[in-house]
Amino acid sequence: MALSASIEILDLRHFAATLLRPVLEAEGELWKQRLHWDYRTSARLLMQYLDNHLLPGYAALEAEHVTGYVFCVYEETKAVVGDVFALPNQPEGADSAHAIEETLLRHLLELLLNSPQVDRIESQLLLHPAGSHAAAFHAAGFEIYRRLFMVQELKERWNPPHANLPADLELRPWRDEDLASAARLIAEAYQGHPDSLINDQYRSVHGSMRFLNNIVRYSGCGVFSPQVSHVVVDRATHESVALILGSRVSPQSGHITQVCVHPSYRRRGLARILLSLAAYWFVRQGATEISLTVTEANWEAIDLYLAEGYNCKHTFDAAVWERTRTI
Repeated sequence: MALSASIEILDLRHFAATLLRPVLEAEGELWKQRLHWDYRTSARLLMQYLDNHLLPGYAALEAEHVTGYVFCVYEETKAVVGDVFALPNQPEGADSAHAIEETLLRHLLELLLNSPQVDRIESQLLLHPAGSHAAAFHAAGFEIYRRLFMVQELKERWNPPHANLPADLELRPWRDEDLASAARLIAEAYQGHPDSLINDQYRSVHGSMRFLNNIVRYSGCGVFSPQVSHVVVDRATHESVALILGSRVSPQSGHITQVCVHPSYRRRGLARILLSLAAYWFVRQGATEISLTVTEANWEAIDLYLAEGYNCKHTFDAAVWERTRTI
């Protein structure tokens, strides 16, 4: 759908953060309502990048007011579509928010697809319900994978779960020195896994380390909680064989950013123990709910989460494109 002539699509790097503040505030309200997430930390980070003119993307401008934006980030030869959003309450007779978002997204995808240095594009638009922008991604040649946003309502858990582990395994809180071992664990745990199709960082130790640094050190998904996060370590090798990482995404909500078990240690109840332990510590921190995301194709994990009391509250799309090279 073509936008009206009154709307311009311009380079996002031309705009100061103050011009996007109303859009970011409106988006923050939607994050709060739909997902119970506090978007303010993310908005502040975006505004810093905007003021430094470092955020690649586009803005929709109408009557000298920004009504929507889209942006991406580059990671070597990969681009990640970070977000797309338009003000939901458009004046009567104006273009809809969805039409503005579609146009912004198509502009960005066209730019990336025609950038010879970009070999892979990933997108996970968590805020937008599944199917919202599937047409734009399909038209650009993307594969789409549906993901679930699952939530467990937390009840009082004042006694920690009983962890009956074999003598050769140790359960302990997360430490900074666990980063390297955790990166090796993630790379091995996600071999052939559906999530490795969506996020190529899971395919290597180097990529997994980058993922962990973003979560643990740079608050890439809420405020990291070392108290909630735990590892199961093999006492002989000192290698992590299972882990769970948690962050606070709002005063009421905790979020599991990562849970995985080494293939050789699965079906021993380790994931169930770690999930129960995380719930216990989130309750101690005052959270009333805990969330996580999972790919629809990962039915074994979904069955576990359902058994642990999680329910699907929202679905969203992950989209991936890879350039085909000819010799």
